[in-house]
Amino acid sequence: MTSPHYINEEQAMFRIVVTSITTLNTEGRHRAAFAGAGCELLPGPYTRWATEEELLDFVTDCDAVIATTDQFTERVFAAAPRLKIVSRFGVGYDTIDVDAAAKHGVWVTTTPGINQYAVADHTLALLLAVARQVVPLVNSVEAGEWERPAGVELDGKTLGVIGFGSIGRQVARRAAGFGMQIIAHDIIEDAAAAAASGTTYVSLDDLLAQSDFITLNLSLTASARCLLDAERIAKMKPGVYLVNTSRGGVVDEPALAEALRSGHIAGAGLDVLATEPPTDRTLIEMPQVIVTPHVAGSVHEANVRACGMIADDILAVKRGERPAHPVNDLG
Repeated sequence: MTSPHYINEEQAMFRIVVTSITTLNTEGRHRAAFAGAGCELLPGPYTRWATEEELLDFVTDCDAVIATTDQFTERVFAAAPRLKIVSRFGVGYDTIDVDAAAKHGVWVTTTPGINQYAVADHTLALLLAVARQVVPLVNSVEAGEWERPAGVELDGKTLGVIGFGSIGRQVARRAAGFGMQIIAHDIIEDAAAAAASGTTYVSLDDLLAQSDFITLNLSLTASARCLLDAERIAKMKPGVYLVNTSRGGVVDEPALAEALRSGHIAGAGLDVLATEPPTDRTLIEMPQVIVTPHVAGSVHEANVRACGMIADDILAVKRGERPAHPVNDLG
């Protein structure tokens, strides 16, 4: 493992690249902090995540990167000898090769907890939208029609929450207000957190069989990849509604599409897809599916909190200190 890089104050200005301009909050608090510490903040050219090849064009001569879901590979780290920290705007870091970062002495940090409320809000918004067929109804009215198909209500229905961390708990808290019965599955069970929302822990198979609605609120780890494959989807209660605001890779999308065609899954609300932006529009074009462009955590309040955490971590590394929110350990 390479020793972490630290900057000498007499060297050139500390350069920070923001890969996506959408991550810059409008209040400018982080800008003032960076400017006061003698940093140069350089906006990237995109309003989306950057590929490996794109990163090679503009991060090879910087000290820090404020990243989204950009593709940080071994090749990128090897080509950026000045790089000291990649600070992820968000929680998931499955697109960053953390081992390669450690090899090249680069810290990787995240912003845990900043968007749990926003993601939970969006999860409930999608759940309500698919239950009440909001998008088809709006499209019908805009087309000059007046169709009035019946939806389903939430009161008394069973919600299965897969992944009962900070976001899953907030989803349960909100769903309880709609009179839903809540069950959850997680590899780590927190009895106090479950009791706070009247949630009962069950096995994954039991959750799939019992739930009228299922929300996915887990990280994309190796064990979670394609967690909902064809076999597990077949175990779901017929007519279930599925909402995914975690990562697209958690779901086998062809299997999901087939279950939607057959009616086994009545509807789906998806904020994430396996490939973003999507090249396959199968799910997007299904009338019983609502897709939003990975924006569940994108609210002003979360952006402000994230910028503050990112600024603190980057400036700590600039001073030669350990950042507060690392996902790797450089010693």
